[in-house]
This record gives sequence, C-alpha cells and structure tokens, in this order.
Amino acid sequence: MTGMDDVARRGLVLLGCGRMGGAMLNGWLKGGLPPAAVWVLDPAAGPALADRGVRVNAGLPEDPAVCVLAVKPQIMEQALPAVTALGGGGTLVLSIAAGVTLGRLGAAFGPGTPIVRAMPNTPAAIGQGISALIGNAEAGERGLALAETLLAVIGETVRLTEEGQMDAVTAVSGSGPAYVFHMIECLARAGEAEGLPGPLALRLAVATVAGAGALAARTGRDPAELRAEVTSPGGTTAAGLAHLMDAETGLCPLIGRTVAAAAERSRELGRAAG
Repeated sequence: MTGMDDVARRGLVLLGCGRMGGAMLNGWLKGGLPPAAVWVLDPAAGPALADRGVRVNAGLPEDPAVCVLAVKPQIMEQALPAVTALGGGGTLVLSIAAGVTLGRLGAAFGPGTPIVRAMPNTPAAIGQGISALIGNAEAGERGLALAETLLAVIGETVRLTEEGQMDAVTAVSGSGPAYVFHMIECLARAGEAEGLPGPLALRLAVATVAGAGALAARTGRDPAELRAEVTSPGGTTAAGLAHLMDAETGLCPLIGRTVAAAAERSRELGRAAG
C-alpha cells in the first residue's frame, strides 16, 4: 500500500483551508484523493467545499493518516486544541506554519507523535512552489516520504539537515515571492518613468522576470554566467549593473538586509510560539 493509498483509506485532516491549504487540497483532489477522505476544519470554509464532497467542520476521523496544519502561526495556539487528540503516534502531523518549531508541536501533540515541518511558498497556487522539510525522530524516512508526496502537488521539495535552517528558508523562498513581485513593480515604474505607457511597462517587467527565472531554472547554470552573457562591456546592461551591483548601495547588500530581517522575524515567531 502506498502512502496515498493509506491516506485515502484512513483519511486526512486539514486544519485551515486558506490560500495554501486550498492549493494543497485542490492538488490532492485532482490527483485522485477521494473527497470523502478529507476533513477540513476551518470556520471560514464555505459550502463550496462541502459541495465537492469534502467533510467540512464535521469532527475528526478516528485514526487519520495525516493531519496538516495550514493555519497562520499567529493563530496556531488557539487552533491546535481542535486536533491535538490525534497525537501519540498513529497520525503524521505536517505543519506549514512559519516559526512554529518541532518542539512546540511535539509539546502540543505529546510524546511519540511523528511531525514534519515544511515551508512552501505562494507559487504553490499554480503548482510551481518549493517546500523545504525537516522531521522529528518519530517521523523518520516514512514520515518525510509521505510529506514529500503530499507537498509534491504544489511543486518541488527539498530536505533540510537541521531545523535551524528553516528560518533562512522562510526568509528566502517563503517570503521571496513578495520580493520578486516588488521588483516587478519597481522595474515597471522605472520603465514608465522613462516614457513607456504603464500597462506596457508592466507587461515587459512581468515577462522579463518570468522568462529570466525560467531560463535559470531550466538550464541549471550559474546565474552569474547567465548575467555575464547578457552584459557587453560598455553596453547598456553594464551601465545599469554598475548601480545594481554597487558593493554598498546595490541589490546584494539590500537583499542581504531584507533576508536577515525576515529570518529574524521567523525566529521571533518561533520564540513567541513556545
């Protein structure tokens, strides 16, 4: 029996069904998970989910294979009591809440509970996300493999070697899409300032960022090499990069400060949670 066969037989509990939880749910259902095998606990869940055959706010199954925690870290404390009875070893707990540590979750669910922490990102909405995972000793290879299967519906997965890396993951890939969206905004505004109509500047900026990212992903080449290929000595790209690559005022030190601030906030959330 495969991991998803076991999930289909025993059931899956989804605590929180917002954007990320909803993206995962859509992926599981499209992948063939029976709607009746899913229990969603979310006071904001509408009738559309029930119309699809999903059990909505209908208690808990007796022995589900997985309980996915997809609520925001700020409300985790008040949301957890609804599912902590599932702790003890029979159910894998998979959390995608930023900053909520394995230790905090272990304390809530009790000894012997297999727990995997994951950090996906918003491109999951179109199946282009990436999720980093780390599990406790009880999760082991089996728990990590099941978590990877569940998260594969929203994109790539990578495993971490220690939980401390999760704060950096949160700051880079978890928050990273917002940085990229802002770069698109800035690039479009700059184009408009140089005389382009606003809609055209935005279209050019979006396509350029999307295309450059796809090129880097598909070729697997060092981005520094790709940058060098676009940059002719004394040309227009070199003129722009002279500002963007300034050691003190350029993009690299700015992104460094940005990621450091996000990582520290992730650590603060972890301390506040427990």
